[in-house]
Amino acid sequence: MIGARAFAGRRYAVLGLARSGLATVEALIAGGAGVTAWDDRADARDAAMALGADIGDPLAIDLAGFAGVVVSPGVPLNRHPIADHARAAHVPVIGDVELFAEARADLPPHKVVGITGTNGKSTVTALITHMLQTAGIPALMGGNIGLPILTRDPLSPNENGVGVYVLELSSYQIDLTSSLACDVAVLSNITPDHLDRYDGFESYAASKARLFALQTPDQVAVIAVDDDPSRMIAGRVAHRLHRVSAKDIDPADQARWPALQGPHNAQNAVCAIAVCRVLGLNDEQIERGLATYTALPHRMEWVGEARGARWYNDSKATNAASAAPALAAFPPAPDQRLHWIAGGRAKGDGLAACRPWFGNVRRAYLIGEAMDPFAVEIGDAIAVERSGDLATAVAQAAAAVRPGDVVLLSPACASFDQFGDYEQRGDAFRAAVLALGE
Repeated sequence: MIGARAFAGRRYAVLGLARSGLATVEALIAGGAGVTAWDDRADARDAAMALGADIGDPLAIDLAGFAGVVVSPGVPLNRHPIADHARAAHVPVIGDVELFAEARADLPPHKVVGITGTNGKSTVTALITHMLQTAGIPALMGGNIGLPILTRDPLSPNENGVGVYVLELSSYQIDLTSSLACDVAVLSNITPDHLDRYDGFESYAASKARLFALQTPDQVAVIAVDDDPSRMIAGRVAHRLHRVSAKDIDPADQARWPALQGPHNAQNAVCAIAVCRVLGLNDEQIERGLATYTALPHRMEWVGEARGARWYNDSKATNAASAAPALAAFPPAPDQRLHWIAGGRAKGDGLAACRPWFGNVRRAYLIGEAMDPFAVEIGDAIAVERSGDLATAVAQAAAAVRPGDVVLLSPACASFDQFGDYEQRGDAFRAAVLALGE
């Protein structure tokens, strides 16, 4: 666990005691800090108390003298009263990533890579980590990828180099840090998302851009310039900058990387390649990492073959912009037709980003709250089945496929109408596909 002398003798309030919140409580107490913790759930409060925290609602106590209020990235600071309450007490509202940044001085020599972007950041994070580890360099990932960084054991250098912390950073996490200066900072792309938390798209993009403003002149920025907002951010970077593009990847090279197919993975790969070159990997090490990488669950995850078709779980595609590259990855061929399962709770952006790739789709199987609106939007462009739910969609696709076809779950929607989260949705899809072979 990452603790730090920087925490000793300070008092923090921790609001929200899910996985990262409890990890924060534990790390702060291990570092000698006092903690007042709160969550609406009694079991979470009990867990924090068992770790040694006092229990109290930060909104109901005097915050004067506290070193910070640590909130979950899920707390909407544009609407939650904790922001004003902390500001009145002159106490910063921070996240666990900021605590990691403050703890860095006590860690063995290391480097930090921070990856942000609307889409692809999880894959880039996992790919960089895999490439470094394959080359023998100590590396671990954390952050938005679901691994609270404070829970990880500190890295130690070895004969291949210093350890590298590879952090996936959402815009919310960037908002909650003021001192994370990444040795290499990465932007994969920017498309409209999370606009309920920002005053328009420009504010959302500015949140991403802060990752580069926090860097020092000798640190490195890697920005994929395949979209206009990312190009604009690159144009404002005044320190070392590597502009990259999916177009930099030779399709013949990409064909050798089984888990990195499609134009979106070309962008992911080129970002990871640039980072690993900055960190000193040679071409042979980079190629070995790319060729041996296996996809993260729910992100263009190959589930297997059933009824002669290949089935892919891309449940993480919760908006149209992230589903579009998955559709683009499977152009029609004499022995390949694409069956697309989409729908759920729409985010309001419709399917406009997917429309250029409708020609790749043989049939769409629509589910959830978005079923009827999506059917209307698709019109006559694709044959449509109003499946209703995921199990029905899988059964209908299984009945329609022929050998060589592809069935893709890439919903372009949130999952909350029928599932607890995208992971539960992807797990249900995987289970239904595997059952076809039984």
